[in-house]
Amino acid sequence: MKKGIFTLILIFGAFASCLSQNQAKADSLEKIYLKNSLKPSEKLEILKQIAEEQLEPEKKIAYANRLIKMSSEVDSASFLFSGHLQKANAFRLKGDFNEALKENFIAASIASKNELQNEKAIVNITIADVYSLMGSHKRAVNYYHEAIEELQTLNDSASLASAMLNLGDEYFQHQNLDSALYYFNKSGIIFRKLNYETGLGYNLGNMGLVYAAMGENKKAEDNMHRAVQILERNGDFYPVCVYLRYMADVYLEKGQDSLAMGFALQSLDLARSYGLKDEISESSLKVSQLYENSGDLPRAFQNYKEHIVYRDSVRNLAATQEMANLRADYEVAQKQIEVDLLNQQRRNQRLINILVIGIMTVVAFLAFMLHRRNRYIKKTSAIIEREKNRSERLLLNILPEETAMELKENGHVRAKKFEKVSVLFADFKDFSRYAEHMEPERLLQNLDYYFSEFDKIVDKYNLEKIKTLGDCYMIAGGLPFPDDDHPRKIVAASFEIMDFVNSTKRDQNLPDASLEVRIGIHTGPVVAGVVGHKKFAYDIWGDTVNIASRLQTASEAGKINVSENTCMMVKDFFECHYRGEIEVKNRGILKMYYLNRPSSEVHQKKTYHRAEQE
Repeated sequence: MKKGIFTLILIFGAFASCLSQNQAKADSLEKIYLKNSLKPSEKLEILKQIAEEQLEPEKKIAYANRLIKMSSEVDSASFLFSGHLQKANAFRLKGDFNEALKENFIAASIASKNELQNEKAIVNITIADVYSLMGSHKRAVNYYHEAIEELQTLNDSASLASAMLNLGDEYFQHQNLDSALYYFNKSGIIFRKLNYETGLGYNLGNMGLVYAAMGENKKAEDNMHRAVQILERNGDFYPVCVYLRYMADVYLEKGQDSLAMGFALQSLDLARSYGLKDEISESSLKVSQLYENSGDLPRAFQNYKEHIVYRDSVRNLAATQEMANLRADYEVAQKQIEVDLLNQQRRNQRLINILVIGIMTVVAFLAFMLHRRNRYIKKTSAIIEREKNRSERLLLNILPEETAMELKENGHVRAKKFEKVSVLFADFKDFSRYAEHMEPERLLQNLDYYFSEFDKIVDKYNLEKIKTLGDCYMIAGGLPFPDDDHPRKIVAASFEIMDFVNSTKRDQNLPDASLEVRIGIHTGPVVAGVVGHKKFAYDIWGDTVNIASRLQTASEAGKINVSENTCMMVKDFFECHYRGEIEVKNRGILKMYYLNRPSSEVHQKKTYHRAEQE
């Protein structure tokens, strides 16, 4: 299930004016707006309602932009907030999560600056939804709880119910079914009291999904039927696509394939009619699977191709990387502060020099001023030198030395292609579950303990640390300076990383350090460069990076999973255990190998044979 269809931002503001996203209502409001006989205040209110009620993403963006423009001209913070909020909702419906998050943060800034408490709570819900769609579960849950705490102090029951509904859905995504059912029940009680039909439709559909996951198909079917009826009656087709698809799952489990196909095709037709890319992708995949089950392979293949096309159009890898590196960007931003300080010191020095020249005619005062000037120069020079060294150390911590020098000399860094680079991904097994039961400070200390030791191992083998993504650690060998021996070095480093994690787990003095690591390595071409101008970071791109990530995902705890490319380059030093051809997400079939240390006798023979060849 895709999250984000359940964000009831339509209830923001005056509850009576926003009870459902009704397309017919949006169309009638458009006719009123186009008459051009409205006062500015009336136009703003009409634009706000159209943007809230409009279901087509492109039209929603167009009217939100008009609302933003008009509200800026009359300096109305409330309408300006609404414009950016609805624009964020439209981008979220289109699957453009990066733009959705940017618009939400703009809306949050407006609400905070103008002390709009209710609006601040509402935008926390939409921010949480985007984080959920991007896979950041912990941030999503935090924003939902923050919104719920704020709304409980305000007179806005509808928004409170929406926040609870979305939080329940987030728990459902991570199979925390008891918590999901708890928040769905709480939100359902509020929706019934408010007689809010659309919210109740969402609530019933979500309850059906939980019951389906619990194996209670009768309850699941009853709840989904009622949800679809309510939402179709209100013209809210986005969630209907999801619920119809889940109805197909329920009937498929019962062995009623023809009924399942009917629901899946209804979902796909609705998604196509309203240009809902994400749902076209998911429904096409479901129809493809059903055709495959029935033996109709040509239709199954055609629908699978449509799934791939729309899935790739929604995915935005660059946005994910940008969100994963927000903390690193913040640290880099501090360098700009240091540069500004140096510039200010230089300006101060010029003023001092002018002052010294101006008083040189006063002979009696000259010696005293020269003495002070010399002392000040020494002090200032020491500060400048200290700050310069500090900024250069920071730069070298962020970028490879060659790249840092190029940035200092030219002000920019050219992207470079490397034909053979080994990329390693390592992450900890069940880290999310591990993190949920630990205080943030302790969790950060544990991660720092592991990653600091990983950094030492990387330096030992002259490898390049690229970045960390939560509990995932990424390094590369063979750049920025080409090195033919980098596959062996990165494998040797991976064994030391594994040894360190295993020894830490056995250390009775470290009760919290009980994690297990899994590793994936692939060797191939990449493109490397620096992203950004002020907030910059060294990064690599290419199919090699994606394959290495998939190898890590396909690995097991305590195992080093490598591709055939890497295996061929290190087989003289390490034993490669062939796993077979394994299908991985978005990559098809890949040959994979587990690495083992060779026995000392075998290792000596291989080393001797290699020396004879050289």
